[in-house]
Amino acid sequence: MTKPDPFKGFQSSPEIIRLAVMLYIRFPLSLRNVEDLLHERGVDVSHETVRYWWHRFGPVFAAEIRKRRIESMKSSRWRWHLDEMFVKINGERHYLWRAVDHEGEVLESFVTKTRDKKAALKFLKKAMRKHGCPDVLVTDLLRSYGAALKEIGAADRQETGRWLNNRAENSHLPFRRRERAMLRFRRMRSLQKFASVHASIYNLFNSERSLNTRPNFKLNRAAALAEWRALGAA
Repeated sequence: MTKPDPFKGFQSSPEIIRLAVMLYIRFPLSLRNVEDLLHERGVDVSHETVRYWWHRFGPVFAAEIRKRRIESMKSSRWRWHLDEMFVKINGERHYLWRAVDHEGEVLESFVTKTRDKKAALKFLKKAMRKHGCPDVLVTDLLRSYGAALKEIGAADRQETGRWLNNRAENSHLPFRRRERAMLRFRRMRSLQKFASVHASIYNLFNSERSLNTRPNFKLNRAAALAEWRALGAA
């Protein structure tokens, strides 16, 4: 069965749409920054067009990336790092829960208004439904994690410590940079959508530059770009 063409009906080429979406989500750029960068390359589109493209194609690309990576990521069940970060929506504090594996892959992002046991339980069940139950779950000292893990029968897999969760803390930084460039969020739905799309694209292009030699880094970067350019292909 032929896969439907997601770009059908669009006047711009798939290459331009993919480039615009990648620039906006991957780098800390505003919509108007992306418009200016495309203009320098001879592409005349408005920032509202870029906004429409990322809303339309961002989730499509992210879903395709997740599908490919979940099928090949068996080692992610070894060790997870769980943490929550504060995000303001219209001046109100919300919580973005994130699960990161031992290699820095962002496995799941989940937005809630609270960070109690109920919220932690929903987050854990959602992550484990997609990726299975890991051998070790590293958390901070928030008691909601312990209560939720006890309810699902995984309390013996929890580890806590002052420096053990640095992997999750460091994984927040790229999202924080994007948040500042976007001047924060206005709705929970928008935050959930962007966090999910950003995580998938970050995973694709995250090559752990400091841990690789220059030749290996160039190969990984080229492979990521090749995979990105093939997204949405019929």
